[in-house]
Amino acid sequence: MRRRLRTALALVLSAAPTGRRAGHAHGAAGPAPTEDRLSGARGTAPAPGRPEPGPGERPGSRNGGGPKAGRGPARPAPEAGRRTGPVRGTPRERLRAWAELLRVSALFSVPGDALAGAAAVGRRPGRGTVLAAGASLCLYEAGMALNDWADRDEDAVDRPHRPIPSGRVSPAAALGAAGALTAAGLALAARAGRPALTVATGLAATVWAYDLRLKHTKAGPAAMAAARSLDLLLGATATATGASAGLPAGDGGRPDNVAGTGGTSATTAARTSGVLAPVLPALPAALVLGAHTYGVTAVSRHEARGGSTGTPLAVLATTAALAAAVAGERRGRGLSGPAHTTPSAPGAPALTTPGAPGTRHVATGAFGAPAHAPGAGHATPAPTRTTHAPPGERPASAALARLPALVAGAANNPGRLLTLGLTAAYVRTAAPPLLHAALNPSPPLTQRAVGGGIRAMIPLQAALAARAGAPVTGLAVMGLVPLARSLARKVSPT
Repeated sequence: MRRRLRTALALVLSAAPTGRRAGHAHGAAGPAPTEDRLSGARGTAPAPGRPEPGPGERPGSRNGGGPKAGRGPARPAPEAGRRTGPVRGTPRERLRAWAELLRVSALFSVPGDALAGAAAVGRRPGRGTVLAAGASLCLYEAGMALNDWADRDEDAVDRPHRPIPSGRVSPAAALGAAGALTAAGLALAARAGRPALTVATGLAATVWAYDLRLKHTKAGPAAMAAARSLDLLLGATATATGASAGLPAGDGGRPDNVAGTGGTSATTAARTSGVLAPVLPALPAALVLGAHTYGVTAVSRHEARGGSTGTPLAVLATTAALAAAVAGERRGRGLSGPAHTTPSAPGAPALTTPGAPGTRHVATGAFGAPAHAPGAGHATPAPTRTTHAPPGERPASAALARLPALVAGAANNPGRLLTLGLTAAYVRTAAPPLLHAALNPSPPLTQRAVGGGIRAMIPLQAALAARAGAPVTGLAVMGLVPLARSLARKVSPT
């Protein structure tokens, strides 16, 4: 009898709803949850292998913690590294995202191009130099934004923390910023004169061609080197254009009423020659800066995955050769031999031509830069120092072997000593990270070598300015190093 009662009771309980088994109906408040000794939280610890109920899910439901009734099926989790939509953060977070996109810590390597270009042509920085520096900054940041826009799919796999793949900056916003910054850079260059606008247009075209087409080709490093060289020539052109535009009336500024129409054509020709001729001595300095940029770009191709030993070693040898060239003795020669002046319009800047007979010799400074800036009818020559050296160029190894003799000879020459010190700072900034990347070509050390190469541009620009006879400009450029180093700790330049 008792066995039959137990069987009947078991059948009744099995047919009852789940809520009835716990002793309360659906919707009625159950007993308060007890302290769970395993999880340390109130409630029941999840069973092994069962996931925790997510937000908006009801714990203890019959489907193992699914979504609430009426919410539809659960959505699949997004794939790792794929942006699901723009992420809106606080204004400070958005500002940091844009700082990472534009790599603002690398900005301090840009103004030195214009200042070194002004020093290479023997001019003091002026309004044109400031406009050139502003245009360079805009075009540089345009290239940064365009670079991340073009690499957004690749960064989603290799560097998902970048602003675009992480969703902190939308691709459309990055592309729009690149276009706006390019337009702003060209507008500033136009204010510096037509020759400066021409150089800036070539620079902008090189930047866009590199980011959109040439980056992953063999011509990529050469394109970046050309962009950096054009940036220095932009500063030289804008500075020379501004100096020529400030000539007084009758001496290249306004048409001379006494000279008639012939004076106008002669003045125009003299102004053109006065702008183009001083820019030519800046070519060697532009090539030095371009060669350094070529090496940095070649190393940066391996910063995501590493694995290259030969490239850092080759760039290290290039760094030593460039340092030897900058630290070598100055020669009183131009680009193609001694510079001479040819007759031109009265009061107009003299045009230098190599080896012209029957003309007087003009002293030249570093890399063929004129020792003084031509003026309106008269010029105040700056003090120059002539260093006699045996004819012929020496290789980089010979110059490095003579480094102690160079230091000893510069003991009584402050300008020379400053050039050697800035060159040593350049080597000290660029060489150790390259050596570490060659010994261990891992992605972190390769990225550190790229960052060191970017920061090394500042002492290289300062050394070029000091070598050209502008020690104050060199020291001003070198003053950007602490700022770049401090900001690099917050925002990576790579």
